[in-house]
Amino acid sequence: MNKKKWMRKGIALALSAVITAGIAVPPATAEANTGRIIGAIIGGAAAADEMNKQIKYYNTTEEGRQALFQELQEKYGVYYRWDLNSQLDRIFTNLTAAIGSMDATVYDRPYNYFINQQEGFNAFCTLGHNMSVNVGLYSYLSNEDEIAVVLAHEMGHGQKDHPAKGMKRSLGPTILANATGTVLGAIAANIWNGQGLTKPMEWEADNLAFEYISRSPYNPGATAAVWQRVIDLSGNNSANAFDIMSGAADHPSNSSRRDNYAKKLTEMSGGKVTVDDGDVYVNKKRLLTPAPAGGMSSAERAYFVMGNLAAAYRNGHAASAAYADGRTVMLGAQPIISCTDGDTSAAEIAALLNQIK
Repeated sequence: MNKKKWMRKGIALALSAVITAGIAVPPATAEANTGRIIGAIIGGAAAADEMNKQIKYYNTTEEGRQALFQELQEKYGVYYRWDLNSQLDRIFTNLTAAIGSMDATVYDRPYNYFINQQEGFNAFCTLGHNMSVNVGLYSYLSNEDEIAVVLAHEMGHGQKDHPAKGMKRSLGPTILANATGTVLGAIAANIWNGQGLTKPMEWEADNLAFEYISRSPYNPGATAAVWQRVIDLSGNNSANAFDIMSGAADHPSNSSRRDNYAKKLTEMSGGKVTVDDGDVYVNKKRLLTPAPAGGMSSAERAYFVMGNLAAAYRNGHAASAAYADGRTVMLGAQPIISCTDGDTSAAEIAALLNQIK
C-alpha cells in the first residue's frame, strides 16, 4: 500500500470510529490517542481535506450512509415494539410526502431511521440522513402529532445538511490544522449534543418543521404544544435534562420556540386566533380555556385547539357554521376540540364561536 492510500485508510478508520460512536463521546484518552495517530499521519490542510472527504463519504454516498446506519444500530441497539415502529413508519411516510411537496431532494437520500435502546429523552439526525429516536422519548411524548414535530425538526436539519455543516464548523481551522484529539471529540459531540449547530440553524429547522407539519395530516398546533409540554415538564431553561432538539449552547429558549410557532399559527388563521396563558381567543374575544386532560396541561391543549382553528381559517371552513357533533365542536368540516368532562359543553362552545368568528 503506497503512502497516500495508507494515509487515507488511517484517516477513514479513525474518523469512522468516532462518527459511528454517534451519541456517546469517547473517553478523552481514546480521543487523544486516535488524534495523535491522525496527527502522525498528516497535518494542516491535508488533515482538513481528508476529514472533509470522509464526512462527504458518510453523508452523501449510499455505501457510506448505510455503513454508518448499521454501525449506529450496533452501537446503540435496536428497540422494536410493533406499535411504536408502525407509528414511526407512518410519521416518516407522512413527513416525507409533506417535504416532497416543497423539496423533492428528500427522495435523493431517503431517511434511515430506527428506535434505539437509550432511555434519555432525545432524537437525532446525523450524516447521511440517518436518524434515531431514543425509546426514552416515549416516556414523555405519546401524542403522534407532537412526535411528528420532533422528527420534522430533525428532518429540517437533514434537508439543509446541518449535520455536515455543523461538523465542519465545530472542527474549526485551528483544530484541523493541529489534528489533535479535539477533532474527534468535536465530531462525536456533534452527533449527540448538536455541537456546531448554530442558533440560525435551529430557527431554520424549527421554521421548516412548521412548513412540513402544515403540509401533513398532523395538527399544526402541535408545533407550539410540544414546546409547552417541555416547559410544563422541565421549565423554560434550554440547558436541562431534556436534550430533544437542543444541545448547542446558544439554542433559543423553550418559550421563544413555542411563541414563534404560536405567531405562525396566528398568521395561518389570518390574524384571527391567538392564545394567551391557556386561553384561546378568536377575534380578540375569549372562546374557551381547555381543562387539563389526557396528561396534557390546559395550555398544551390550548395550542391544539389553536391549530385546529388556524387550519379551519386557512382551508375556508370558518365560512361555515360551528356545531356540536356529540362532544366534538366542528367548524365546517374541521374538528376544533373534543370536550372532556372538565370543558365547557360542545354546544356552548359552538354557539359562542358562531358569535365571534
